[in-house]
Amino acid sequence: MTAPLEAPHDLVGIGIGPFNLSLAALAHGLQQHEFASGLATAFYDQRRDFSWHPGLLIDGATLQVPFLADLVTLADPASPWTFLNYLKHKERLFPFYFAERFHIQRAEYDAYCRWVAGQLPGLHFGHQVDAVRWNPERALFEVDFTQLDADGEAEALGRTYTRNLALGIGSAPYVPDPLRPLAEAPTVPVVHSAEYLDNRQRILGADHVTVIGSGQSGAEVFLDLLRARPAGRERLTWLARTPSFAPMEYSKLGLEHFTPDYTRYFHDLPEPVRDKLLPAQWQLHKGIDADTIAAIHDELYRRTLDGGWPDVVLTPGVSVRTAGRVATTKVELHLEHAQQGTRSRLTTDAVVLATGYRERPISRILAGLDPYMRKDSSGRPRIDDRFRMKLDPTVTGTVFVQNGERHTHGVGAPDLGLAAWRSATILNTLTGKDPYPQPARTAFTTFGLEQREAARPQVPGELLPLVEHP
Repeated sequence: MTAPLEAPHDLVGIGIGPFNLSLAALAHGLQQHEFASGLATAFYDQRRDFSWHPGLLIDGATLQVPFLADLVTLADPASPWTFLNYLKHKERLFPFYFAERFHIQRAEYDAYCRWVAGQLPGLHFGHQVDAVRWNPERALFEVDFTQLDADGEAEALGRTYTRNLALGIGSAPYVPDPLRPLAEAPTVPVVHSAEYLDNRQRILGADHVTVIGSGQSGAEVFLDLLRARPAGRERLTWLARTPSFAPMEYSKLGLEHFTPDYTRYFHDLPEPVRDKLLPAQWQLHKGIDADTIAAIHDELYRRTLDGGWPDVVLTPGVSVRTAGRVATTKVELHLEHAQQGTRSRLTTDAVVLATGYRERPISRILAGLDPYMRKDSSGRPRIDDRFRMKLDPTVTGTVFVQNGERHTHGVGAPDLGLAAWRSATILNTLTGKDPYPQPARTAFTTFGLEQREAARPQVPGELLPLVEHP
């Protein structure tokens, strides 16, 4: 006989970053629609409270998306969890109005998310999800978790049941193999930019500092260090693999790559085409904000006013082949320049690795579901156009994926601007209704050629597919 169990949830979220927080906020909002009782949801995260890239909340650093890319606005601007409503509750709406800022500071976005997380029910911080299994007898997912105490030690074990899952475990800082042994040893500061603020004073005390990475994080760290060092004694080096310190693609039509229209187009492309296309789009998400580039140049230029050049080296097109310690107090980087085909060595006292993030592996948490998962030719989960992981038909529940679907949905997967739309898509799918109606069109650009019959009369200005004759 099957033992009695607690009432199962409709949805359990694993991880409480911005994307699952968005999902939780919009799920809570279903109570305002025709769903009188809403959905039974629970979200789990091993951290003690909400925290969004705390090591990069550098003073003055701004989001690269407008404030409208909050948790809910682009799906439900009337939601109580909008950024503007946050400002109203904090009595800061008029100051924000007069500040005329479309891009808010990262620290302010973090504070806004903390405000939402502090009021939403059903969020369980200090809970580490250990395993997920499908129970065919009960037709439910079993979710095992460990409740952690204030020191992060195991306090109690628990299990909950759910009809559906939302995986939102986010990404993890990436440290290149040549530098991993150095980053794991404490003698010389070699830290990822995700931990920059925690180590800032130690890094500022180093005689010579090297920043590796050409993206926004690398630029912000370099600018912060530059502003903190005395003129003429900056002793900074900034290295990057990219051929230039390139600006992010931020033209209005270029930004349409972060629309639902492009996401759907990308998803419909063949797998080999998607895999080839993603690396070529690096400037859409790995470039540097033009204002940050301008601020760096302005600061460097200011330091030439009395004659001479600042003691800095900015070199793109360089990769780190190997690295090692010198007399336990310094780091030696072995460099290679791609275009020149030359090699060199650089001795430095501290290294900040602005080397980006990688999707967290799901193999540990979802090991129990592995026999049911459908994978592509590279062993990655197949994810359909509504963010559902493709599972064996015997699994009647659904696993939704948040920010783990770049290989199927493109560069917009980690973008905050698509968070509310993706959450709304998930909830519309989950309920089988449309509590959050989605726009039929979101971009002026038409991505790809529409498939039409060539024999149909052509409308002036309309593109028809090319018909090849033998």
